[in-house]
Amino acid sequence: MIDIKILSEPLNVELCTAKVQDDGAGGIVVFVGTVRNHTKGKTVRCLEFEAYESMAVSEMQKIAKTIEEKWNTYHVCMHHRVGSLGIQDIAVIIAVSCAHRKAAFEACQYAIDTLKQTVPIWKKEIFEDGEEWVSAHP
Repeated sequence: MIDIKILSEPLNVELCTAKVQDDGAGGIVVFVGTVRNHTKGKTVRCLEFEAYESMAVSEMQKIAKTIEEKWNTYHVCMHHRVGSLGIQDIAVIIAVSCAHRKAAFEACQYAIDTLKQTVPIWKKEIFEDGEEWVSAHP
């Protein structure tokens, strides 16, 4: 099962974790990306995320299919938030289940790293003294 969503409402870690439960899974790894209060030495007040939604979902599907083939995942759940997010709000959740923990860790890391490189999601960082649009990529 692959569950991919771009959402404007708050993300739910428990829901994403439940979606990847499987009796055969020896490892479930969940990555939760949150909004931090600083970047590049500046204080962040909030972030705004925008996505080219149809393309973002398509790219996230490709990532999920790749990790499904490479690491034999049982289930993959990838949810990304759009809109205005405050400090400590959840911006992204990636959950994967595999037969073994090493595969689950590797699949999850590949998923977040690739998402940040290829998925058309942009963020605006709002600082105490201004704002700046930046790619969500590293």
